[in-house]
Amino acid sequence: MMLIKEIAVCVNILNSRIKKYFFDKLQENGINITPEQYLVLDILWEQQSLSQQNIANIIQKDKNSVTKIIDSLEKKNLVRRVVDKNDRRINKIELTDEGLALEKITTEVAINFMNDVVKGIDNQELDTYVNVMKKLINNLEGK
Repeated sequence: MMLIKEIAVCVNILNSRIKKYFFDKLQENGINITPEQYLVLDILWEQQSLSQQNIANIIQKDKNSVTKIIDSLEKKNLVRRVVDKNDRRINKIELTDEGLALEKITTEVAINFMNDVVKGIDNQELDTYVNVMKKLINNLEGK
């Protein structure tokens, strides 16, 4: 297989497997969220309150996809929409008490999950991988 094609195939397979494995780990631990919902919660655990557009920019998803994720999180009573005091056109997304309560266990599951993923790979290899991935991402900036 051509190296370029093999890279594309491997990236796609890795993405799919990571999402599925993480989803399974969340479910095994009684955490009823998807990997995409986790991304939004993780950002909010750090930032406390963000607009939907800021969330979309950070996780690199279109606004409609983020709206669906937030709708699902809102139905689970993990986040709420609050009208921005300075600009009524903007909804800020904030964590509920239930959303805040998920942080510790969910973060622990995520760390253990990633430790499983990188098991047997030394830090130098991981550093090289991250650097190559960043270069690939930079090659796609603005495209």
